Amino acid sequence: MLIAVLLFVMPLIEITAVIAVGQLIGVWPTITLLVLESALGAWIVRREGGRAWEALVTALQTGRMPSRELSDAALILVGGVLLLTPGFVTDLVGFVVVLPMTRPVARRLLERVVAQRLLGGIVPQADPATWRGPGEPHGSTGAGDTIRGDVID
Repeated sequence: MLIAVLLFVMPLIEITAVIAVGQLIGVWPTITLLVLESALGAWIVRREGGRAWEALVTALQTGRMPSRELSDAALILVGGVLLLTPGFVTDLVGFVVVLPMTRPVARRLLERVVAQRLLGGIVPQADPATWRGPGEPHGSTGAGDTIRGDVID
């Protein structure tokens, strides 16, 4: 439902913004600005996508879970699509999602949304011993599900 509304409302917002900017600075400067934003966005996405790929490969080679790297890659992909979509509003959101100084804010929002959807609002703590799963009572640490054993390499 939300996606259907966004697919109808966003073009109206974009057209309104483009018309307003066009009336303010003129038609050709508006078109030039849209093309320059898309070109700049494509360059930033290419650069940040390469960095995200290198970080993902490094995380996998060191044997650690690449959750941050995967969320960054997803954000860069979404930001790239938004930046290549013509319009000022989508470009603004795309830059916020792609730029390295604002991406941590978008990443925290993405983590919160994913936790809300997948875990029913339960956000895991930094210490896995204090995390409670969706079906466990509030005071439970999940210790009953622990299987003790030796790891053989």
